[in-house]
Amino acid sequence: MALTFGDLMNDRSGCLAEMMEVARAYLVDSAQSALLRRVGDIIDEVPVAPCPDKRWFQQSYGRCVTTEPEDLLVGEGLFYLTEQRKLFLDCTGGHYQMTWGYDHPELTELLLDGIRRGIVWDNHSNIPSAPVKRLTAKLVELANPGRDIEQLQDDPESLNTVLSGIATGTVACAAAMKMMLMQHDGPGDPVFVVLDGNYHGTDVFAQRLRGMWKNYFCNLEVVAVQPNDGDQLRSVFEDRGEQIAGFWAEPIMMNREAIVVDPDYLKLARRLCDDVGALMAIDEIQTGFWFPEVIYCTRIGLEPDFIILGKGMTAGFHPLSAVVYRGKFDCLEQYDAISTNGNAALAAYMALGCIELIEREAERIEAAGNAWHDALVEIAAQFDDRIVEARGIGHMSGLKFRDREQCLSFHQAAIERGLWLRAHAYHEGHSTILTKFALPLDEAVARFAADAIRDLLAEL
Repeated sequence: MALTFGDLMNDRSGCLAEMMEVARAYLVDSAQSALLRRVGDIIDEVPVAPCPDKRWFQQSYGRCVTTEPEDLLVGEGLFYLTEQRKLFLDCTGGHYQMTWGYDHPELTELLLDGIRRGIVWDNHSNIPSAPVKRLTAKLVELANPGRDIEQLQDDPESLNTVLSGIATGTVACAAAMKMMLMQHDGPGDPVFVVLDGNYHGTDVFAQRLRGMWKNYFCNLEVVAVQPNDGDQLRSVFEDRGEQIAGFWAEPIMMNREAIVVDPDYLKLARRLCDDVGALMAIDEIQTGFWFPEVIYCTRIGLEPDFIILGKGMTAGFHPLSAVVYRGKFDCLEQYDAISTNGNAALAAYMALGCIELIEREAERIEAAGNAWHDALVEIAAQFDDRIVEARGIGHMSGLKFRDREQCLSFHQAAIERGLWLRAHAYHEGHSTILTKFALPLDEAVARFAADAIRDLLAEL
């Protein structure tokens, strides 16, 4: 008996299937200009159908919302329709990982092409398939712009080694943390220096770096410093010296209101690490694959010891992460840092497609990102009584509000208007709305979103 949508989704009447088919056809067949005119509307052309509820979810993920939630039904490009048939403009790339939006046609065809060619979904990491091997080579190329890749393997100082058998950024960060600990031979307990507001994953070690589980750790110290405070950073390195095992940073802190870490600050950290024998890790789970250079470190001329990549690598097809690092630190055994997703060959194939699209459209991506950030800078100046400043770079940009409650009110109004964006206002002092538009962002969409934000601010 064949598997069917109706059986799997308990939709034997076919109502949900019809709803999804009509909704997808609406998004695919409508011109972008027509969709923009209807953002925030209920699309009556789509039939109503019962959808599964969330009664079995954990509370923090919506257990309490079981009737008429605005959950996603179908998506296309930068737009999606909810189960309540409301049309949204997604200003955050899914949840920061949908590099090319929903169902990019070339990536969809690439996926089908890979299946037709026999690329497996996953396999044991001992027998990696061609896409996985090609992806590791490509990541080394990207991390070493301008260098002949054939000369890199014998250079242990270069970023010439890739840990690829991992699915999530959490596991990738944990692997780099382990390598730092294994390399550390300084006096006393190892010290990790991190930026206050960091987010390097969800396992216990990563959460310890952001202040959690203090009572359960011994023989390890975490020192949090304020981003861009060079004097404080120098003081910490002078005080702890060779105790410091590693320095960690996200170059754009999307989990701390889109603060951009100054490249000069990061280069200072690089020099200080070298002075005391500490290692430097740059967490590019957010920034990687969102700029024309693919790897943000190369954009700012920074060469850390570890670059952690994830999230946008496969444009949302499948979780896939990697650590690119200097060969001389290759000290982990095979099962010291893996995930049970093995090598994810088909996901690696999709990652190669994502990278190719970025390289092909690099000039347009740069222009669109700059235009979007410039628009937010203009909005911040226009509404300086409510907005402190525009933050971020390019597609990854936000607005810092002067008042937390106004930020939350704006966020609610934006959702009602059909703009899906994020609000960072759950920690003391946080009051920023965040965007991370998928890379197909163009002038028309940016102009529409900027005008909608102006209108909402004027109504506050």
